[in-house]
Amino acid sequence: MKLLIDANVLLDVLQNRAPHVKESSAIWKLCETRQAEGFVSALTFANLVYVMRKELSPIKIEEVLQKLSLIFTFADLTSSDLSSAAGLQWDDFEDALQSVTAERIRADYIITRNVRDFLKSKTSAFTPAELLNRL
Repeated sequence: MKLLIDANVLLDVLQNRAPHVKESSAIWKLCETRQAEGFVSALTFANLVYVMRKELSPIKIEEVLQKLSLIFTFADLTSSDLSSAAGLQWDDFEDALQSVTAERIRADYIITRNVRDFLKSKTSAFTPAELLNRL
């Protein structure tokens, strides 16, 4: 099973966000134990750095992101992704980029806490809890 993990799921764990950390951690564990292939878009990687820079030193950010790369595969952001996402004409361009990235890497699911943002996506989106209930 191939999963594209949205930033909010990663931040749930990195920032210990209650009440979401439990289910989001279980998704991480699936990827860490190779029960699922976890992918993170390059866009998400950039967004994580932006958010974490307010809380962590550059050295700590580098450590966290290196550890993430042991669990997740980072999917490049291509110029084709940008064009395809723009063509979708969604209200949220970042979500459109996530959707086209998921399609390009042939992800089975997008894992996010904002499922409603992906209602038009060709790749089905589930919350961490929804995916765990399906397993």
